[in-house]
Amino acid sequence: MENTKCVCGHNNPVGTILCEYCGKPLEEDHDEKRPLEMRYEGKARRSQTYQTTWFDRVWNFFSSVKVAIILIIITLIASAIGTILPQERYIPSPDPAQYYVEQYGFWGEWFYKLGLSSMYDSWWYVTLLAMIGISLVVCSLDRVVPLYKALKNQQVTKDLTFISRQKVSHTLEVPEEERDGLLDRLVTQLQNRRFRVRREGHALLAEKGRISRWGPYINHIGLILFLFGALLRLVPGWYLDQFVWVREGEMAKVPEMPYYVKNNKSEVEFYDPKELPSKKANAQPTVKQYKSDITLLRQDPRTGRLEPVSRKVIMVNHPMEYKGLMLFQSGFQPNQPVSLQMTVTDKKTNKSVGTFTVNLYHPKESYPLQNGGTVRILNYFPDFTMEGDRPATKSEFPNRPAFVFEVITPELKQGEKSWMIAQTNLDDINRNNRYDISMTGLQVVDQSGLMVRVDKSLPVIFFGAAVCMIGLVMGFYWQHRRVWLRWHEGRLYLGAHTNKNWFGLKREVEQITERAGLKLSLTQLGQE
Repeated sequence: MENTKCVCGHNNPVGTILCEYCGKPLEEDHDEKRPLEMRYEGKARRSQTYQTTWFDRVWNFFSSVKVAIILIIITLIASAIGTILPQERYIPSPDPAQYYVEQYGFWGEWFYKLGLSSMYDSWWYVTLLAMIGISLVVCSLDRVVPLYKALKNQQVTKDLTFISRQKVSHTLEVPEEERDGLLDRLVTQLQNRRFRVRREGHALLAEKGRISRWGPYINHIGLILFLFGALLRLVPGWYLDQFVWVREGEMAKVPEMPYYVKNNKSEVEFYDPKELPSKKANAQPTVKQYKSDITLLRQDPRTGRLEPVSRKVIMVNHPMEYKGLMLFQSGFQPNQPVSLQMTVTDKKTNKSVGTFTVNLYHPKESYPLQNGGTVRILNYFPDFTMEGDRPATKSEFPNRPAFVFEVITPELKQGEKSWMIAQTNLDDINRNNRYDISMTGLQVVDQSGLMVRVDKSLPVIFFGAAVCMIGLVMGFYWQHRRVWLRWHEGRLYLGAHTNKNWFGLKREVEQITERAGLKLSLTQLGQE
């Protein structure tokens, strides 16, 4: 690297626009009324000096604020698109490809094909988040390192051009015999205003609020922690957001966890008509609260037995919590069919030859009859529909159960097939059959929808958000203010700089100088 030498004798790295020692501009500028560029105290950033190796090119790419903004905009647009339709984890179907086509048609089909149905777990979305994090780190290091070095090594005696070309500045004649007394009074007044004052001979530097310069970088640290917490959700066991339906009196496996949840009782509570306004007293019953009495069980890895570990009546916004696992009351479906009682009747004698009960969720292959016969289930369609000329099921839930039975009895030479479809008259199809199968009973239960959530990354996310807020407060409400004073050949040069609120700095310096015996009307370069 070549160095640029200042007239004061200090060697400065290439790309530095103000001498690191005396502050004199290193580039010729014929507009003496234009304020100096004080960003990063005029020091060169790494991205402005190293541009040869592949590492330099990668560093320069991620150090660009434009690149960071573009990455953030792309991520925001992608995140918004991902909310147009529900993500796969929230749909009530094990076959997302079929579900999106049936529910949303053409747009749902392409939503699934483009991978937007599981977007927040996709490699390209995670890559965008990682690139934003890398950009935040590189942008911060590229700027905070030269700024830290410049502020740490500030010199008290500055070049006269540096002082006079500050945005707030003034020059006046001060006789030598008044010099020391005036400087002493100025030091006292600056210290009264909580400035930290350093003095060398006939020059001084007063500074306060330097910590505010680190506000944006602390904000970046908070955002990096926030992104890190979001990425931790991709680590197995750190994050879980699933939904499970549990029927009353039955048990279901907690997704991705070594737990089972049993629904002891589901209950819906309605408002008493007296609790409602008079206009709604005669209206339909209004739900007051959904409740579920649930038991959480853990499987012993040695014996395989399920042992209860917690029991609680959960309601909306009052979940069960156990070792980081939370179960929320999030859905309720009353009167859900769970089994059908079927009766087989001999049409010749018009007498029943047996009854059997079919569990709609776990049907058996065959059922014995009282006359020594057997009923076999050849096909079962829980949610019956026709796709062209072929029977199919729309879902695994028994919304419209349909069966193809085979009845085998000693009176028949070969088994006969019978169709049974809920809410459909099939007399024409089964007309020639000797045996009639009809539904004579229906068992229904309530079932609760439980949201299963584990989020170990929340402390990291909340901590990052808190650090981010601290950085925002430091950056927005605090100011870094500096005042340089230097007496030279009968003249006193005053210059002041701040990173924000120039009017407040100008007014404060005028008050300080007035109390020290100087009534000044400071100029503000670039706004005269």
